[in-house]
Amino acid sequence: MVDLEDSVLQGLLLNLVGEEGIKVITNMPEGEVTDEEVSQVTDVALNVVRRTLYILFENRLAFYRRERNKDSGWLTYLWKLDLSGINNLLDDQLIKLIKNLKTKLAFEDNNMFYICNNNCGRFVFDVVSETEFLCPICGDDVIFQDNEVVKQCLIKRINELEDP
Repeated sequence: MVDLEDSVLQGLLLNLVGEEGIKVITNMPEGEVTDEEVSQVTDVALNVVRRTLYILFENRLAFYRRERNKDSGWLTYLWKLDLSGINNLLDDQLIKLIKNLKTKLAFEDNNMFYICNNNCGRFVFDVVSETEFLCPICGDDVIFQDNEVVKQCLIKRINELEDP
């Protein structure tokens, strides 16, 4: 059983389906139910319920079974939550995060940065060299920024995530 009170899992689900989606997950009835039934039980708009269920399905956290009405020929989708794969999803997200941090570290390693005196932004050498070391936004002088602290923070965070 998945502990939906876990703050990490709540954060993951919140990023995945939003607050209304969390309401769908926490109040969804047991067993197979239609999206209309979920909407009625959870008091969440049908389009939000459907969006949430499809996102959960794409992430292998919900499944459906189709049933055809013999009289009308209409298809009915019966949905069921299965959050047992949430740890796999969490692992995948962790791998993506580490990859993104390593990409950011490589960018920091391979560039020199300059900042505007008016805090317009942070610019790489190539950009400010074309503007004669003037801010491309406001035209004021830019000054060199040592990014060693940024690189050390990225390295520390990567190490923390890789070696829990």
